[in-house]
Order: sequence, then structure tokens, then C-alpha cells
Amino acid sequence: MDLLHHFQRQLEYNAWANREVASTLKALHERLASAERLLAHVIAAELLWLTRLEGRAPVIAVWPDFSLAECEQQIEESERVFARYFGRELPAAFGTSVNYKNSKGESWSSRVEDILTHVFLHSAYHRGQIAFQMRQTGHAPAYTDFIHGVRQGHVK
Repeated sequence: MDLLHHFQRQLEYNAWANREVASTLKALHERLASAERLLAHVIAAELLWLTRLEGRAPVIAVWPDFSLAECEQQIEESERVFARYFGRELPAAFGTSVNYKNSKGESWSSRVEDILTHVFLHSAYHRGQIAFQMRQTGHAPAYTDFIHGVRQGHVK
């Protein structure tokens, strides 16, 4: 499997897992504001990193105040714009570095494949926090294990 195919599968998995979390939160009879806030952060961070990859200024806050409906819309947007980026820039951009400033204003330079790895691991980390919060409040979290997504045909 080549690097491009690997990251395309990660993108499929990530979008599916984010949709699963949003759907699970939406089905609750009560709001879990802290979990919704984490999901909004996941999506915003994905979009923020994409602007860095493209050399653009950030247009979204790292911790936005998205409603659950806005999260669902932004999940679809994130998948769409990352797929467009992949089609336009990869695999040629692998091995290249991107200069950017983090949310503290510090200047950094990172390789494209390291940024993409970070994006998908960061999202999985926070989905785990959401799952923990759901269990702590007596709710069943979304089943977002990668292998489950593959078995169910959500990741090709």
C-alpha cells in the first residue's frame, strides 16, 4: 500500500468516525455540552491544519462554538476539502515541509505526512475523550474503532 492510499483510508475512517460520534450525540435525549465542544474542536482543528497545509491564514477558531448541526455540516466540509487537497497536492507534497504559526503565534515547520498523521491521531484522541465522557454519564458511545469501520465497509 502506498502512502497516498494509506492517508486516503485514514481520511475515510476519520470522516466516518466523526459522523458516528455526531450521530450518537444527536440521538441522546439530553445535551452533553462538553462532548459537543470536543467534537467541534476536532473538526475545527482538522480545518485549521488544512489551511496551514495550503499556506492560508486560519479562518476558524481552534475551539469554536458550533452547534451539533454545524458540527455535522463541518464534518462533511472537512472530508470534502481534504479529499480535494489530496487530489490536488498528493503524493507530490509528501516529503515537503510546511511553515506555519501555531495558535500561540509560534513559528514551526513540519512535513506534510507528519501533519496528516497528527490530524488523524488528534481527532481519534479527542473522540476517545468523548467516548469516556459518554460512559461517565451513562451513555453508550459510538463504536469508532478503525477495524470496525473496515469490517463494516466504511473504509475501503
